Amino acid sequence: MEAKPPPVYQNPSETYFLNYFLLEPKVQNAPNHFTSSYTNPHCPLYTHLFSIIPKSKTLKNTEPNKNAIASLQKFLPPILTFTSQIPFFSSSASPKFQLMRPLLGFWLLALLPLIISYFTSRDLLADHIISNSFDFSLFVKIAIVVVVFVAGAVALMVRFRCGRACSRLLHYMLPRKRPSEGEVVEEGTENNNNSSNNSGSNSGGGVVGGGAAAASFHKKCRIGSLTACSPSGAAEDSAVNNTDRSRDDKNSGSSNNSISVEGGPSDMALGDSNPPEIDEDLHSRQLAVYGRETMRKLVGSNVLVSGMQGLGVDIAKNLILAGVKSVTLHDEGNVELWDLSSNFVFSENDIGKNRAEASVAKLQELNNAVLVRTLTTTLTREQLSDFQAVVFTETSLEKAVEFNDYCHNHQPAIAFIKTEVRGLFGSVFCDFGPEFTVTDVDGNDPHTGIIASISNDNPALVSCVDDERLEFQDGDLVVFSEVHGMTELNDGKPRKIKNARAYSFTLEEDTTKYGTYEKGGIVTQVKQPKVLNFKPLREALRDPGDFLLSDFSKFDRPPLLHLAFQALDKFVSDVGRFPVAGSEDDAQKLVSIASDINGSLGDGRLNDVNPKLLRQFAFGARAVLNPMAAMFGGIVGQEVVKACSGKFHPLYQFFYFDSVESLPTEPLDPNDFRPINSRYDAQISVFGQKLQKKLEDAKVFVVGSGALGCEFLKNLALMGVSCGSQGKLTVTDDDVIEKSNLSRQFLFRDWNIGQAKSTVAASAAASINPCLNIEALQNRVGPETENVFHDAFWENMSVVINALDNVNARLYVDQRCLYFQKPLLESGTLGAKCNTQMVIPHLTENYGASRDPPEKQAPMCTVHSFPHNIDHCLTWARSEFEGLLEKTPAEVNAYLSNPSEYTNAMRNAGDAQARDNLERVLECLDKEKCDTFEDCITWARLKFEDYFANRVKQLIYTFPEDASTSTGAPFWSAPKRFPHPLQFSSSDIGHLQFVMAASILRAETFGIPIPDWVKNPKKLAEAVDSVIVPDFQPKKDAKIVTDEKATTLSTASIDDAAVINDLITKLERCRANLSSEFRMRPIQFEKDDDTNYHMDMIAGLANMRARNYSIPEVDKLKAKFIAGRIIPAIATSTALATGLVCLELYKVLDGGHKVEDYRNTFANLALPLFSMAEPVPPKVIKHQDMSWTVWDRWILKDNPTLRELLDWLKAKGLNAYSISCGSCLLYNSMFPRHKDRMDKRMVDLAEEVAKVEIPSYRRHLDVVVACEDDDDNDIDIPQISIYFR
Repeated sequence: MEAKPPPVYQNPSETYFLNYFLLEPKVQNAPNHFTSSYTNPHCPLYTHLFSIIPKSKTLKNTEPNKNAIASLQKFLPPILTFTSQIPFFSSSASPKFQLMRPLLGFWLLALLPLIISYFTSRDLLADHIISNSFDFSLFVKIAIVVVVFVAGAVALMVRFRCGRACSRLLHYMLPRKRPSEGEVVEEGTENNNNSSNNSGSNSGGGVVGGGAAAASFHKKCRIGSLTACSPSGAAEDSAVNNTDRSRDDKNSGSSNNSISVEGGPSDMALGDSNPPEIDEDLHSRQLAVYGRETMRKLVGSNVLVSGMQGLGVDIAKNLILAGVKSVTLHDEGNVELWDLSSNFVFSENDIGKNRAEASVAKLQELNNAVLVRTLTTTLTREQLSDFQAVVFTETSLEKAVEFNDYCHNHQPAIAFIKTEVRGLFGSVFCDFGPEFTVTDVDGNDPHTGIIASISNDNPALVSCVDDERLEFQDGDLVVFSEVHGMTELNDGKPRKIKNARAYSFTLEEDTTKYGTYEKGGIVTQVKQPKVLNFKPLREALRDPGDFLLSDFSKFDRPPLLHLAFQALDKFVSDVGRFPVAGSEDDAQKLVSIASDINGSLGDGRLNDVNPKLLRQFAFGARAVLNPMAAMFGGIVGQEVVKACSGKFHPLYQFFYFDSVESLPTEPLDPNDFRPINSRYDAQISVFGQKLQKKLEDAKVFVVGSGALGCEFLKNLALMGVSCGSQGKLTVTDDDVIEKSNLSRQFLFRDWNIGQAKSTVAASAAASINPCLNIEALQNRVGPETENVFHDAFWENMSVVINALDNVNARLYVDQRCLYFQKPLLESGTLGAKCNTQMVIPHLTENYGASRDPPEKQAPMCTVHSFPHNIDHCLTWARSEFEGLLEKTPAEVNAYLSNPSEYTNAMRNAGDAQARDNLERVLECLDKEKCDTFEDCITWARLKFEDYFANRVKQLIYTFPEDASTSTGAPFWSAPKRFPHPLQFSSSDIGHLQFVMAASILRAETFGIPIPDWVKNPKKLAEAVDSVIVPDFQPKKDAKIVTDEKATTLSTASIDDAAVINDLITKLERCRANLSSEFRMRPIQFEKDDDTNYHMDMIAGLANMRARNYSIPEVDKLKAKFIAGRIIPAIATSTALATGLVCLELYKVLDGGHKVEDYRNTFANLALPLFSMAEPVPPKVIKHQDMSWTVWDRWILKDNPTLRELLDWLKAKGLNAYSISCGSCLLYNSMFPRHKDRMDKRMVDLAEEVAKVEIPSYRRHLDVVVACEDDDDNDIDIPQISIYFR
């Protein structure tokens, strides 16, 4: 039986202690609501407190005691109230004493479990910590220690005026990332200077508090890591400080460590003296979009979301997943049945409860590192000063103007967003203050080019190599580096360019007196910040300026919707309610109000207020539709991120959207809109009961349950899709949940890690709507699972929704939908970008009809010998990692498992690849075989010498710096970079880190235990220095591939067969010395485990190679993005894409819509840009009086004979000259003997000639027929299906 959830406390102090001081059960799959909602795994206070208890006194069973929890809930409110009411610690006291309030709460709560335990029962909370043999002496000892601890802290605070001592104490009270296995967390010393540090250090520092207070830093080292622990780069942190929008209490002038005004929503404006670390495992995909600096700003940002209907909850969800510091939920209203159609956190049990209180528990589950709070009283302007951004979703214009004026004039300005969703209409208004600085307009990396030449002219012409097109634009600023000859350009000064072309540009500078350009040089774009001057809402209503367009077929729509939303606000103000769905009187009143407002606009009035559109607007004005909430939740969530970080260009300032095309095509009776006391009443008020019934009876197939899949399942459950007696939703995904999924795939929790995605997602979706008929499968959709997803399965579907992450799977599902003529709703995301494509039978082209051009791949010789950027180095490093640690050990095992079969296969191949495989296997079992860990260190040290010294020496021996090509041009001309060998030094942390990672992984492949001393830098250095490294002698006949078209580095030889035989002989001798059980352990690359040394080795390989070629190095996180091929992803673009798709789903399931009613969308939330267009119709092929498209499939039943098939085509004016099944030819008119097959039935012919084995679940056979007309013109006809069952 589940424990009842604890009460949601209103007092800010109570919220503070609940979130930060409740003990943490160490139960991964904690079943009770208390554990999942209210514990904070980032602050194990009791773990620290009871570390003083001897190990023998602790219990192994850490299951939380329910009686203890109930007792704690009973005693907690009066304790917290007592704390908040002590004048000495009240908000009116000076800041230093406000800082002491947590100390008193700490002391009281530390004693509380023990007091309860002693005076009630041993079965209470102390059983969670102390053994059943609890005695009073132990209680006294602990109490004394706690008292002494608090007293000492208070004394230190008095001595040092609160600052440092409190920050040290709060170290145990603030949320922080718990070290994973193999990590140790140390405390750093205060850093009181602003000197610049290495930005690539392993510090995970968060947002640094402003003011003059010294910033202490939080160091994190994995055990065994040789990277020196150091504070985050002060220069970077300083930049964060300068742009950080977190602020002190507006009247106190104190540092960020002060507690906010009592009773306000932000009860814990705790400062950043110990900034929370960014959980890079959790936010890796998001970090690929935002970067560390933006994330640090986010984790220091407090956000208010007012209005907890569907839109507000979706916005809060996206912000919590993004990892802001805190989200305060404000709503004074109670949950109604009406709300259940758009809010995924509400259930019928919540009806009558305050919306904010009913939302907080489930939203907190999304991210325990974010403080989620509630505010249920009337909001005042002064309370807004506690936030960096405020969002209002259910606020009148009058109140919004008042709040916006306060935010706009506040110092610094508070970002203000007003947004609404009214049926199929939505709006957003943004005001980020009089002067808002955008630090990165588009989020793209600065563009670069490799210089080929620079003229001595005025202005100078700069030409670049044609390796890649330049992305510069006229007016861009660029800087030059590494230029030889014309060194005056290497001064780091930004220079403006013009006449930008694909491979050249003009420099607005006179270079006639500069040195003559010789060679080399990199030109890099300098991204400039942009300052935006926002107008307050009061002024923008009168003069809105340019609207952000989304659909160019509705060019005149935004001004009309600007008027419509103002008219609706006045209607609600006058009448006290929203217009009733289906009420013509209310609709006419809204039209009249809009006309009056329009008439008062003077020269700015509209020529036509479009009464028909306003009528549709009025009918759905009260409803918050889930797809619209998802869409605008993504848009607004991203705007809040922009406001808090300055990353990406904000929406400036109004955005209006409508999807009236989603309405049913048939006119509806007003009675159809009436509520039926259902959770779908809001949706019914827009679409009517008939479409709702179609939604409930739909049979839907969702392919994938990752980020897109989770959003889709949430949306479908709320819409009521597949919730009827005839409906069914099938979801499949063969993947399991990983930690990095949790920052976007919000249906999963940390205790689900390792479980099947589809099963967990289906269970979560069913909890949102218990009526959902859902089946979860764990099968990959592809040719190998056509026994699961067979003909009957596809034929039974109403619609297919793709939620996939790769093109090949999309193409397969597209072909299935094309074959069975099923609608396919396609979508995808890449960072802040997303796109949707509607694939509708006979109306649109299919997904595979158009393909993106393939990504340009670097030539193999460039990657292996002539890299000129870090991507080349990381590609090479990944290849070497897999070759050394996965492929070669796997080859060894293949040989040892069946020596004769393996060697015969190599002899039969007899090529350079077979020779290379045998050489690697022999090398691994002979010269490089490791028996001890010292052998592994020797191997790693020699690999360093081979990779970064010997190979480079050989390269520059073969191609000296003054070498020329066959045409006489310099060999080492751009983009080639002349390399330099590295000299190993055990005092170089990068060198030693590589050797450590390589030796540990090498030991794993041989099953050799890893000694502890390898993690000691001094001892490891001694072991490495003892390795004897032979001198290198260059080879005069070495062959280095320079052909960019080469696909392999192996070179064939006429004596390969003889060499292979010799290698096999040597291998047999090696095998004789091995035990029969000996096998190696191949290592598969895993990028998301920071304790496995995989990324350490790859980053080490790449960075050492980068040093060879004077290429800027990268930290391990950046290396993970590139080498791990991580796809950037954020929750906001995912929500936007799924919302747009579900708006199209209304059209699909309603039926009868034309192609012009559908929309394909491309959106980029970073810019922001929305581009909607009608789908492209399929290509039509005509023949005589017939026409067909790719969607058509000709069907013949009853298994006709070959003659009957030819006659059937002849009747259509088509002369078939070839019929094939698969790759086998069944008939060709040129082969006389094929005429003997005329009377054979098609299926029998396929089984006999093509040897086709038709599975029992298949009811038909497909054949491809080549035809021509009577004039001998080829005619491309549809695929023909022969049904025989």
